[in-house]
Amino acid sequence: MTVRHDAIDENGAHFAFTDRWGGVSAVPYEELNLGGAVGDDPEAVRTNRAIAATELGLDPGLVVWMNQVHGREVAVVEGPWAEGPVPSVDAVVTARRGLALAVLTADCVPVLLADPVAGVVGAAHAGRPGMVAGVVPAAVEAMVSLGARPERITARTGPAVCGRCYEVPEEMRAGIAAVEPAAFATTSRGTPAVDVAAGVHAQLARLGITDRQDAGVCTLESRDHFSYRRDRMTGRLAGYVWIERPDGPGRDGT
Repeated sequence: MTVRHDAIDENGAHFAFTDRWGGVSAVPYEELNLGGAVGDDPEAVRTNRAIAATELGLDPGLVVWMNQVHGREVAVVEGPWAEGPVPSVDAVVTARRGLALAVLTADCVPVLLADPVAGVVGAAHAGRPGMVAGVVPAAVEAMVSLGARPERITARTGPAVCGRCYEVPEEMRAGIAAVEPAAFATTSRGTPAVDVAAGVHAQLARLGITDRQDAGVCTLESRDHFSYRRDRMTGRLAGYVWIERPDGPGRDGT
């Protein structure tokens, strides 16, 4: 498994994005599928999540996942979900150090946010509908309610389909650009397209978040990453964000 893992400053904020390799899932989910709702063997998914967490130095039991539905709902969490269905949200935020937040993607934009000074992090799933609906501003608003400040927030966006590849009908592009002009794009073939990552970064900039970086990887172009638009039946990548506890990145529940 190749994981892009960045740590920032002395306050212990971490961002990580997975690729598709190093897990146990079989075709068509090979190998490191982390999505539990794509038809893969549940035991393989559990094993893959444990592999990824261990690689990152995390306790698999202290990772919060979402049931993502392309909306703008945000949940404030203090620990892993209780037994039962995982809530349908597209962003989670927490002020608990050592608790990792995870977002699943296979072309959509994974957005990871951290204010290390406040000890607040957030993870958002920004597909085309979520970007238009404002899931990222909603996540930032929830972080601010916990004490974060936009000028201190660091934002990382991970592997996602790029504007050169995300072809859409002209009418759809026009409707999206009316909401977020920065998302207007044209494919490498000269056809209408949408650049969701550019739209997300424009939203972050308007919120006053200046520390922003993109992974620069197009999932449709990269065979090292899952792409729903390319393969349809496929696995899911994950982005993780957390802030270390003073005694480590989160190896217990206290």
